[in-house]
Amino acid sequence: MRSFTENFAAHIAGEATTLCRCWRATRRDGAVLGFTDHDSDLSFDGALFRAGTGLSAAETTTGSGFAVGGGEAAGALGSDSLTEADLAAGLWDSAQVEVFLVNWRDVSERARLAVSEIGEVRRTGEGFTAELRSLAHRLEAKRGRLFAQGCDAAFGDARCGMDTSDPRWRGEGTVSAVPGGFSVLASGLEAYDDGAFTGGLVTWTSGANAGLRSEVREHRKDADGARLSFWSEPPFDAAPGDAFSVVAGCDKRFETCRDRFDNLLNFRGFPHMPGTDRALAYPNAEDGNLDGGSLFK
Repeated sequence: MRSFTENFAAHIAGEATTLCRCWRATRRDGAVLGFTDHDSDLSFDGALFRAGTGLSAAETTTGSGFAVGGGEAAGALGSDSLTEADLAAGLWDSAQVEVFLVNWRDVSERARLAVSEIGEVRRTGEGFTAELRSLAHRLEAKRGRLFAQGCDAAFGDARCGMDTSDPRWRGEGTVSAVPGGFSVLASGLEAYDDGAFTGGLVTWTSGANAGLRSEVREHRKDADGARLSFWSEPPFDAAPGDAFSVVAGCDKRFETCRDRFDNLLNFRGFPHMPGTDRALAYPNAEDGNLDGGSLFK
C-alpha cells in the first residue's frame, strides 16, 4: 500500500508541484545504483540518485488480484554506472527496482510507488528500454520438478554429474572468420565429431565478449574449420583471434545419456512414462493389443 505523509499529499494536491521520479536498482552482483529524471543529483536513504542518465518512466499498468502489472523505463547508455557491457553481461537481469515519487525541493517528502524486477531489455543504438515487472510475475514461475521423458538437469551440474573439464566434452578454439553475426568459423576443434557441441555453451575468454556466454545452436565441420552457429548474436561483434572454450551439448534423451555419455545412473527424466498415444489407445479385438492412435484412422 502506498503511504503519503500529510505534507507530501498536500504538496501533490497543490497547484504547483516540484516532483520527480527516482529509481533505486539492486543488481544481481549486489551493487546498488540510483537514478533520477531530475536535472540534479538527489540523495536519501543512504543512496545517491544520479541525474543526467536520460532515464525516464514510460507507461505503467496495474491489474487487480494477482495479475502481473509493470511498466517501462527508458534511458541512455554510456554513464559510468549504466553501461552496455553490464547489460550484455546480464548484471541487470532480474535486478530489483524501487520506484519513488519525490519532492526534489525536500526529499523527505517522498513515497515508494512500486517494487519491480527488470525483465526484457531492448537496446537501440545508444539507448535502451527496460521492462519493469511487478513481483506478481514470480507466481508464474514453475516450482518443483516436471514429469517428462527428457532429462531436466543441466549438462555438468550437480544433478547431472558430468565433468565438463574432461577434454572429451570440452574444447578450446579461436575464431578464424566471422561469416555472419550468428555464426563463426573456428580453429582448434578439428578433433571433435560433427555436432559434438550442438546445444552446448561457448564461454568467450578474449575479445570484446570476454567473460560472456553464447548458446550453440549448431556445430558442424566445414572445409574451412568448425562452424559454430548461435541461437542469438553475441552481445558484441566477434572477431578473428577471439578465443573461447566450448562445452558439449546434450539433447536430454535417454539414449544419448546412455550411449554417448555413459551417465545413465544420473539421468533425470522418465523415459518409460506413457505418452498421449498410450492414453488414446484402445483394445484391438483381433490380437488383444492396444492400437495407439487408432481413433484417428
